[in-house]
Amino acid sequence: MTVVEATRDARRLVVFALETAVVTACYFGAGRLGLLRRLVVEGAVVTPIWPPTGVAVAALLILGPRAWPGIALGAFFIIASISTPGPDTPVLVLGNTLAPLCAYLLLSRVGFRTDLSRLRDGLALVFLGALTAMLISASIGVGTLVAAGKLAMDGFWLVWPAWWVGDAMGVLIVAPVLLLVYGARWPPRLSRWKEATALAIVAAVVVPVAVFDPVSLLFLVYPLIIWAALRFQLAGSMLCALFTSVVATFAATDGLGAFARLAPVEVMMKLQAFNGTMALTALLLSSVITEQRNTRTSVEEACQELAEVLEHLTAADAPPLRAPADTEKTEKTEKTEKTEKGERRGAR
Repeated sequence: MTVVEATRDARRLVVFALETAVVTACYFGAGRLGLLRRLVVEGAVVTPIWPPTGVAVAALLILGPRAWPGIALGAFFIIASISTPGPDTPVLVLGNTLAPLCAYLLLSRVGFRTDLSRLRDGLALVFLGALTAMLISASIGVGTLVAAGKLAMDGFWLVWPAWWVGDAMGVLIVAPVLLLVYGARWPPRLSRWKEATALAIVAAVVVPVAVFDPVSLLFLVYPLIIWAALRFQLAGSMLCALFTSVVATFAATDGLGAFARLAPVEVMMKLQAFNGTMALTALLLSSVITEQRNTRTSVEEACQELAEVLEHLTAADAPPLRAPADTEKTEKTEKTEKTEKGERRGAR
């Protein structure tokens, strides 16, 4: 018995170590990708989209609270890759770990479903997982920079919104895609692969034109988001939103197209407003459509079950059908009884 328990404990430890390593690697890789396109506001490095927050929230929703050591390690390695670790490093790691944990606890409290099949799930991810929980990381992060003397107090209210929205965008754009990949059926069904291919081709053409055109045609991406949500629900809308946000980030950090001739603060504000409205549209619209389709499917199944029950009840209440042979025998018996009754009356 002791050997079996020791083996189980060893397996759990190995699984925990592997999960922690995977979460750390994914968090660090997402962070390095996010840092490829960054902006400097008041001397502080900020990113329009911070993918690690999405990785962290998705890992916690999938693995549970045991994913936090991987998040903390990933945050430490990212900070160490940017600058030499100092006394403020543990505080920054704490803020980057507490925010996803808070998002996980808030989402768990309201019964969040990782398939995002209800409107309430989309609203919970937006207002609890992204906008509310990421207040922690932004406040701790920017406050630590001010306390360490790396940021002037006058720049607090310029850097703080950029930090907060960047973390929130990571949750809104990256986390749904990761949850979608985790919950997808493999191999995926390709019942509408022709339409999916057409959507991908149109997006590959329209999105760069809308983003890099100096006339600023960003509104052209919304019909694509609506098309993707109507036909492919969360998978189509969030992948389209992710592609659009990546292209827009490239244009913004290079100062091209719709983001040309703008100050860094203006670029950050315009890009984050665009990414935020696009992500909200994609997430909430796909959640509404998915919920309506699931409701219609449930109603159809309930109607079918009710029809089967009524059919069984009708069959049980109907009189039993007589076979032809039994009918002939019954008719002969009735004729014989009538004949016998007539003979009795004549004898009287």
